[in-house]
Amino acid sequence: MDKQTIQKIKSGDVKTFEKLFRLLYPALCGYANKILNSKDNAEEVVQDVFFNLWKNRKKIFVERSLKSYLYKSVYNKCMHKIEHKKVEDKYLGTLKPDSAYGNNIENAMHNGELYIIYKNTLEELPEKSKKIFKMSRNYGLKYTEIAEKLSISVKTVEASISKCLKALRYNFEQYQSGKL
Repeated sequence: MDKQTIQKIKSGDVKTFEKLFRLLYPALCGYANKILNSKDNAEEVVQDVFFNLWKNRKKIFVERSLKSYLYKSVYNKCMHKIEHKKVEDKYLGTLKPDSAYGNNIENAMHNGELYIIYKNTLEELPEKSKKIFKMSRNYGLKYTEIAEKLSISVKTVEASISKCLKALRYNFEQYQSGKL
């Protein structure tokens, strides 16, 4: 069954792929939800796994069973999402006021202003740079994944991310010095 299903999917059989999706989607979402404690994030992860399965169907190599392959893919994607969240929280932690100062109106305004600067800076960027940055920071994609999805080189992704970070640093520095 597995080998036949894999061969059909590799050859582009949409009906077989949809059947597999309908069969395993609920269980995979439940599995991802246990890891992530978020139904929305779990569904996003599972959808991404199926998207990548279809997109890379010709290159897919399943050693054991297709079901095991999908569960392992969901697990890996969940772990990647958790790691990305840790990095994101650490980064955002530098923008949040220290809890020793308490949550007062001034700190809340400061954070809101920083967020506005962040959003405005992204809006000023070229559309492609903005898309690359969001794929990296909001969706946790690796540079190689972004390059593959957008059919560009990894160097282009690196340069674009670097440009975005430079613009953000500059605008944050301008804010801190009172010029913004």
